[in-house]
Amino acid sequence: MHLKTWLRFSLLLTVVSPFSQSYAQKQPLRLWYQQPAATWTDALPLGNGRLGAMVFGGVGEEHLQLNEETLWSGRPRSYSHPGAAQYLQPMRQLLAEGKQAESEAMGEKYFMGLKAPDDSAYELQKDTWFRSVRAQIEPAGVTYNDNNWPAMQLPTPEGWERVGLEGTDGSLWFRTSFNVPAKWLGKNLVLDLGRIRDLDYTYVNGQLVGHDEGISKKRKYTIPASALKEGKNTVAIQVINFFDKGGFTGVKGTARTLVVYPEGGDVDTVSLGNTWKYFIQNDAPPALPRYEADYLPFGDLYFRFAHGNNSSDYQRSLDLDNAISTVSYTANGVSYNREYFISAPHQCVVMHVTASKPGALSLQAVLNTPHKKYVVKKIDDHTLSLSLEVSNGVLKAVGYLYATATGGRLTVNDTAINLQQATEVNFYLVAATSFKNYKDVSGDPVAACKAALARVKGVPYASIKTAHLNEYHKLFETFSFTVPAGKNSGLPTNERIRQFNMKDDAALVPLFLMYSRYLLISSSRPGTQPANLQGIWNDLLTPPWGSKYTTNINLEMNYWTAEVLNLSTCTQPLFNMINELAVAGHQTAKDHYNAPGWVLHHNTDLWRGTAPINASNHGIWVTGAAWLTLHIWEHFLYTQDTAFLRAQYPNLQGAAQFFEHFLVKDPKTGYLISTPSNSPEHGGLVAGPTMDHQIIRELFRNCSAAAAVLKTDAAFAERLKTLIPQIAPNKIGKHNQLQEWMEDIDDVNDQHRHISHLWGVFPGTDITWKDSAMMKAARQSLIYRGDGGTGWSLSWKVNVWARFKEGDHALLMVRNLFTPAMDDNGRERGGLYNNLFDAHPPFQIDGNFGASSGIAEMIMQSHTGVIELLPALPGELPDGEVKCMCARGGFVLDISWKQGRLNHLKVVSKNGNTCHLKYGAKEIELATKKNGSYIFNGSLNRQ
Repeated sequence: MHLKTWLRFSLLLTVVSPFSQSYAQKQPLRLWYQQPAATWTDALPLGNGRLGAMVFGGVGEEHLQLNEETLWSGRPRSYSHPGAAQYLQPMRQLLAEGKQAESEAMGEKYFMGLKAPDDSAYELQKDTWFRSVRAQIEPAGVTYNDNNWPAMQLPTPEGWERVGLEGTDGSLWFRTSFNVPAKWLGKNLVLDLGRIRDLDYTYVNGQLVGHDEGISKKRKYTIPASALKEGKNTVAIQVINFFDKGGFTGVKGTARTLVVYPEGGDVDTVSLGNTWKYFIQNDAPPALPRYEADYLPFGDLYFRFAHGNNSSDYQRSLDLDNAISTVSYTANGVSYNREYFISAPHQCVVMHVTASKPGALSLQAVLNTPHKKYVVKKIDDHTLSLSLEVSNGVLKAVGYLYATATGGRLTVNDTAINLQQATEVNFYLVAATSFKNYKDVSGDPVAACKAALARVKGVPYASIKTAHLNEYHKLFETFSFTVPAGKNSGLPTNERIRQFNMKDDAALVPLFLMYSRYLLISSSRPGTQPANLQGIWNDLLTPPWGSKYTTNINLEMNYWTAEVLNLSTCTQPLFNMINELAVAGHQTAKDHYNAPGWVLHHNTDLWRGTAPINASNHGIWVTGAAWLTLHIWEHFLYTQDTAFLRAQYPNLQGAAQFFEHFLVKDPKTGYLISTPSNSPEHGGLVAGPTMDHQIIRELFRNCSAAAAVLKTDAAFAERLKTLIPQIAPNKIGKHNQLQEWMEDIDDVNDQHRHISHLWGVFPGTDITWKDSAMMKAARQSLIYRGDGGTGWSLSWKVNVWARFKEGDHALLMVRNLFTPAMDDNGRERGGLYNNLFDAHPPFQIDGNFGASSGIAEMIMQSHTGVIELLPALPGELPDGEVKCMCARGGFVLDISWKQGRLNHLKVVSKNGNTCHLKYGAKEIELATKKNGSYIFNGSLNRQ
């Protein structure tokens, strides 16, 4: 953190020591690079909670990829399945009889939520469309003229969407040729194409040699000798893709594809080459029925500079202290500088471009979008607009790009804003959709854009920037974390990731954590939607997992850092979502379980779907609502805000009411169990997964405690207390592990990415060191799971190892995460992209938040009612300091440590509660006053 920031911070909250100042001077909170972004995950994210942008920083052509948080597919509708409840007991009975497959089949047929559009209508439309594209096979012919077809480089591992066909579904033809040597005549040949998404019809010299369907199937077809000729032979392939990624995806590893060789051996091969001709035959297949909607990109803004691509002294950066991205370079002897930020006060993307020489700035600004239905047009002499409609939903969106220049000539037409020979230019982009709430899409995006632009026009750039900085600092400067800088801390960020080790660059740990705070501020503000699977940033019409809200770990992980890292304000969107989900989930509870209260399964979206989705073997998971209510109780514990708790208590109560009804007695053990459900996303549909029982116990305890705080609902609270010991307890299995299920069937070689049965260790409190035997069993389970994993999985493990108080092992998980997401062979893996985004892969933002939570757990834990200092401090992090870390009970802490030992502690009591402190073997109890401040030395002695 910059020194000036520390000084401002100190006036608000604490005293800055020379110790912390020395750290601050060495560690600017900045991501920086010496080259433009080559991919989306190299670009730098900006956001104000509602608007998002990814800045690529090109020289000759700049690219900002844009998002607006409410632009989704789909529409307001009912997701739950009326009448599903009649199959609940039969499914339970099948599970009780050990007939898992039969129960899953029943659930798949009768218990899943509703899709849109309806399956039966879709099948008729699909059949008609499919027959029409299959009737047109002229491109398979040998003499077909494909001279005017464009070319594509194959394979396309991420689908043809990543090579220029974003949003394209339907039927495409691909053509190439290969030469057959004379020695192969009379032999059958093997045509090896790798994997294809989804359906292919493959022809050689006009003859169909094979077809298949499925994204996981490798295509190897036999070409009969009779179909071949010496010399040139033509291959034509019709690839039909109904939804999501399409095309030739290759294979993992080094296996060869797109080759031809004689049957019986693959040593002597002929390559089909990488350049194929292609033709889009029909890109309008009927809309595929979907359980839930997708978060969609808004569009793209390009600046095309007259100075071209040649430059020197290039640098692009993201300043976390100020939420500003900059690009600077020299071209033709002129220094150019760009500043980008997204203002919350003015609700716009702000772009400020300058040249050091008067009249040296000439550029063209162009708006585009991957959506098919769009219009770009001139609004006035300073403004260009982009209007669009989503293809598979009801929402409309509009963006206005407004420009003002110093010097030169600014003109606007229906395609671009053109600037000639200026010295400085400011661009302001505003955007809105027709979304008003999850039931209402009657908003007027044009009116919203005009109103937003009116607040910008006539306001100096410096004033807009100052307003942005003042608002942002109020959020970001509430916390800091510093450690001594190592020799690599001055390297470009991509090099810091590539060369990461704790000895040379321990400062990457606090940079990563502070970046996670920046990401939460940028994607979750009061009045906005919660951070989704990718926060607020997405460039694909078919993003991974819909870029929606996965509630069996990912949505909750997004908010693990919010309270402890002093960003409680950023949780407001989550609680607003809970209010809405409780309404939608009440209907699902009735339709699927004939139960009171509310329920949420493992995913939701903008329209607040709460019913089971995807498949019965993992989609029928009942504890999403119960898990989300943990955040209600946690927010109260940190803030002591009883007004908040009173407003949210009905959601806690409703989730508990559902489970009071839902739990049934297990005939084998006599315990109450959760059935049917799932241990996410592992082991299929079962009765009594351990995770469910941990979450439900926690819910009942929290709801009872909330009722006591509010002095209400005493009878209900007592009923919950009597139910808690009746719920099936955690069990230790034959491998000394914590069982994941009722049966002792854990596989010690299973390294599944989910560690669901360890929920009770973290984020829950169902298992603590008060029960050391159970804690050790949980530890054994995590050892069996291994130290590998995808981004968010590694992040969860950081937290659990910290709760085990094994800081070195927790840090090992951080080190495993701090590896380049692309290996030396160009394959993606769990780790970090160049812009510090977490790689599942692909990108999921939960890993950024989750790992930062684990780092916080190394420094301080307060989940047992005792504030424990440095409970899991790694040996490789011997010196450091945090300021304004929050603890449950309403306390704010400054903690410094040297040589692995506590050095200094300051406690501020926000509410005057009794404070229990623990460091090592020493534990003290402190009576506090509201807003009182208390100083301790490294031995917990008052100063």
